[in-house]
Amino acid sequence: MDNWIKICGLSTPETLDAALEAGADVVGFVRFPKSPRHVSLDLGHRLSRQAKGRARRAVLLVDADDEAIAQAVEALNPDLLQLHGHETPERVAAIRESFGRPVMKAVGIAEASDLDALATYTGGVEHILLDAKPPRHPEALPGGNGLSFDWRLLNGLDPQLSFMLSGGLTPANVAEAIRLTRPRAVDVSSGVESGPGIKDPARIEAFVKAARAAFAVPNP
Repeated sequence: MDNWIKICGLSTPETLDAALEAGADVVGFVRFPKSPRHVSLDLGHRLSRQAKGRARRAVLLVDADDEAIAQAVEALNPDLLQLHGHETPERVAAIRESFGRPVMKAVGIAEASDLDALATYTGGVEHILLDAKPPRHPEALPGGNGLSFDWRLLNGLDPQLSFMLSGGLTPANVAEAIRLTRPRAVDVSSGVESGPGIKDPARIEAFVKAARAAFAVPNP
């Protein structure tokens, strides 16, 4: 996962092309009806085929049952399953075994104690994504809220821990985020949008360029 740049929540052929042409390593498609970035199985299938061979393809799922996961896997043929709900370590392990795809588990962070959950997942998944914990109200989405967390909370993490950083990243702050936290990868969704679910090609290009330059700077 070294220096991956992921653009998530892509939902049109035009913005997917913008992400691919900008050099995104991973493109993400959301299967969660409450999200403004949700794609149907048919659209997800077409977008995934468009990206095949040009970037890794992730499908984002939220507390999905086996039937929903099977439908997404069949339609999108993803390279990576991104689990962004309240999936337990046992549920994550079962999904990984049942569907035979690499798994990324998102862990919401708001305070230092939230980092305790990492140890329960790290042995059973290929990748960990650290995202801002969503607001506490019923309509809050599990991700894509444009919120960041205090990156200083990660100062005490094992430097060998491989994680993807997400939550409130934008073209303007991604370089600072990489400098402070030294993630193996970064993920953006709302930070490259002009409105909820509306990706902006210019912002996508700017984000990839800024992240790529920051990853090129050697660790101090």
